[in-house]
Amino acid sequence: MRDGGEAREADADGSGELRQGAGPSADPAPPTLLGRLKRHRLLTSAVALALVTTGITVPLVLAGSDDGPPCRGIPAATRALAENPAAATRALDPGDDLRRLDAVRALLVHEHPCGDGGEVLGEVVDAATRAAGGDVPHTLAQARAAFAVTAVLNDVELPDGMAPGVARMLAQYVVDHHRYLGIDDDAGLPAVPAESARPDGEGWTKYGRFLAPGESHADFAHAHPAADPEGLLAELAKDPQAFAILYAAERAWFAHYLERLDGQGRDAGYHPKPGKGEYRSPQTSWVDSDIEHMTDRVGVLMAYRSIYARNGTIPDVTAFDAAVRRYAPGVYLAGEEQVTSRPPMASIAARRPSGRADEDLMDARHQLNTVLDAWAAARRIPAARATALRQVIDNRYVRALWMTR
Repeated sequence: MRDGGEAREADADGSGELRQGAGPSADPAPPTLLGRLKRHRLLTSAVALALVTTGITVPLVLAGSDDGPPCRGIPAATRALAENPAAATRALDPGDDLRRLDAVRALLVHEHPCGDGGEVLGEVVDAATRAAGGDVPHTLAQARAAFAVTAVLNDVELPDGMAPGVARMLAQYVVDHHRYLGIDDDAGLPAVPAESARPDGEGWTKYGRFLAPGESHADFAHAHPAADPEGLLAELAKDPQAFAILYAAERAWFAHYLERLDGQGRDAGYHPKPGKGEYRSPQTSWVDSDIEHMTDRVGVLMAYRSIYARNGTIPDVTAFDAAVRRYAPGVYLAGEEQVTSRPPMASIAARRPSGRADEDLMDARHQLNTVLDAWAAARRIPAARATALRQVIDNRYVRALWMTR
């Protein structure tokens, strides 16, 4: 069987050609700060050398009288993590008991990092949580790190340049953050090993459909502390590159999911026992629920775009949309044959688009319905089932726009 969406442009998470391109970079340090750095170069170098020598990673604080709040220098040890994924994972892994969560917070939460500090912090997040390749499952430590990042960045205003790296992290865990419906007191760990996510005898697991058999999963529903991916979307949606990364991942996941359904639009691997009182047709209930959650995420992104355009957070929505379109890899179509493979989540983020983004890219409901209709026609899905899925998308998209505040 073949996957839909052959190689054309760039990865769904904004990596590949677009990630290497000349996108917006972090704001440079102001001239006054650069002047101070030149005047105090010897002092700064001496202090930095002393800190590295002693193993202390206290950031430098460069204060100014007339330049606004002081900025904090990102320690060399922290910068090095962006180039060392294994070390970055160790640094951001909070442990099963979350004992190291405060250390993760101290490493990542900076109000005013100097220069490219925000971008560096985003790169550390990406390095710590990203799988080693598109066909490689996430490890348990990486999944715990993803939980920790989401927890410590809740309600935090990200510094300039950090959002794209954090968005790439969420894109890598697109299946996991879809199933977040709120706090679950039964979620005892911040992440679970692959065996805990294995489908039961009926083919059901609460961690989602079509899971890779060897992959660990972040459990964002773990109660203490809260790690709300949807809350993080509110901050990431302000940045056009982060917006494009998340929007691409959602559309790639939608195509990935559709092409794994059977000819009736169902999960063929789910075989519920009779007499369980399913509130919908037994083999379609979880599929419908998953597509509701996909639509929710897309609708929430678009709702924040609208809110920020109204309140001035996005001062020019036309320019914002143009920037999103520059970063967007393209459109994602589902394959015309049923796919039976169960690749890890990183493969979704790395999915190649089927073609260039069209002029209706920012009409998200149109994008979802167009992909759905093309898939239903190619696979000859029964008209009643295709109509029901379209109604699921319409209902949840409108609900997401209305409910997001």
